[in-house]
Amino acid sequence: MITRRFLCASGLASLAAGCTSLDGFSDFDERPKRQARPHFQTRTVHRPNYREVYGAIGSESTPILPFNYSVLDPRFLRQTVTFPTNEPIGTIFIDPGDYHLYFVEARGHATRYGVGVGKEGFGWNGRAKINMKRDWPDWVPPAEMVARSPEIRAQLEQTPRGMGVRGGPRSPLGARAMYLFGPHGDLGYRIHGTTEPDTIGSNVSSGCIRMINQDIIHLYSRAAIGTPVIVLA
Repeated sequence: MITRRFLCASGLASLAAGCTSLDGFSDFDERPKRQARPHFQTRTVHRPNYREVYGAIGSESTPILPFNYSVLDPRFLRQTVTFPTNEPIGTIFIDPGDYHLYFVEARGHATRYGVGVGKEGFGWNGRAKINMKRDWPDWVPPAEMVARSPEIRAQLEQTPRGMGVRGGPRSPLGARAMYLFGPHGDLGYRIHGTTEPDTIGSNVSSGCIRMINQDIIHLYSRAAIGTPVIVLA
C-alpha cells in the first residue's frame, strides 16, 4: 500500500497538497541540483522519431501543439529500454528520484518516459492501481488550499464561477489524468499531463507525476483500468 497519503482537489488536483501549478503558481519549481542514483540499470534499445512523437496532435478536442523536445535532456524523452522485472507486462513503475516512469511492454523491456515530480512525490512509496481515467480533466482546487493562498483566490476569481479551470489548453492537468487508488479508495495521487512540458526532469509542484501531453496520451492508451503502479522509494 502507499505509505503516505495526500489530497488532490475533489478527486482532481491541487497545488497545496497536490499535483500541479495553476498558470505558473508553484511553491517549489527548480531544476534538480543532484540526480539520484536510478533504481534500474537500463540500456536504450529504441528511440522513436521524436519529430513525429512530439509533433502536433490535431485530432484532440483541444489541439495539442508540437513540443520543442530539444529543450530537454535526451534521457527524459520517450524510449524503449531494457528493464529487468518479474512484475507482469503492463505494470507501471515510477522512480521519482530519477524522474522516470516505466511501462512494462514485454518481458525484459519497457517504455521509459521522463516525468516531473513534486516534493511530495519523494515522501511516499508503495503499490496502487489505476481505477479511474479522464480525458482533458478539469482542475478544481480544494477549499482549504484556496483559503491559504491569496494568489490562488485571486486567480480563481478570474475563472467562470470561481470554480477552477475546465479541461482544455489552460488546465494544469493537461490532456489526460490517471487516478491512483489503494485498498481504501482514492489516494489523491495522479499521473497527468502538463501545460509546462519544459519542466520534465525537475521538481515542479507539490505532489503528482506530470508528463508531456504527447507522452501521457501514449501511456493512457496502454494503461487499462486496474493497471498496477509501483512507486519506488
